[in-house]
Amino acid sequence: MQRIVVLTGAGISQESGLQTFRGEDGLWNHERIADICTPEGFARDPMRVDRFYNGLRAGLADVQPNAAHRALAHMGECAATGRWDGEILIVTQNIDDLHERAGSRDVVHMHGELMRVRCTACGATPSWHADCLPQTPCPACHRPQLRPDIVWFGEIPYHMDRIAAALQACDLFVAIGTSGVVYPAAGFVQQASPHADTMEFNLQPSAGTDLFDQTVLGPATKTVSRWVRDVTGT
Repeated sequence: MQRIVVLTGAGISQESGLQTFRGEDGLWNHERIADICTPEGFARDPMRVDRFYNGLRAGLADVQPNAAHRALAHMGECAATGRWDGEILIVTQNIDDLHERAGSRDVVHMHGELMRVRCTACGATPSWHADCLPQTPCPACHRPQLRPDIVWFGEIPYHMDRIAAALQACDLFVAIGTSGVVYPAAGFVQQASPHADTMEFNLQPSAGTDLFDQTVLGPATKTVSRWVRDVTGT
């Protein structure tokens, strides 16, 4: 059995039309990170932060999963039905739900999920599709203590123990659409490379491209789809 860990970054969702946080027209060019993406920023002005993430959440309705998302979902389906003797774990830095909408069943969101909120009073993380404001009550404890379920700067990414175990056990580590500059994800290739093959799919080489055994350049909608067909034979 082949065990594959796939890390996806902003580049895969950008091909669906989602604006990235970094880059020439990235969201951080229009908003200060300290204001929007830190616990301190939320404490200073929760309304501003809520409105920012409400806008991102609403914008997801205008985009759809692309061929790369669907290809990875197909790989998972092939594994689940025995058509391919392997397993795939998708670890994403993205906060969108495009992997799930493409059909992937088990996605690890290390930076949180735009379609969830978290109650700082009781810890509940309900699914969320509407706007959330400072006065919005938690559906579990009814206190107005909700925040975006997003890992902000200065906070610890989610599911790190599970990710580390998967990287230790994998035969192949694949990074798709990542910049190679955001840690801890940028260090995953180094965790896997002593015992696993490593591949990078990107429009251009990432900051860590020299750490990979193989780099495949081009749109993920084409390169990842072709790779999945080669691996699964379907």
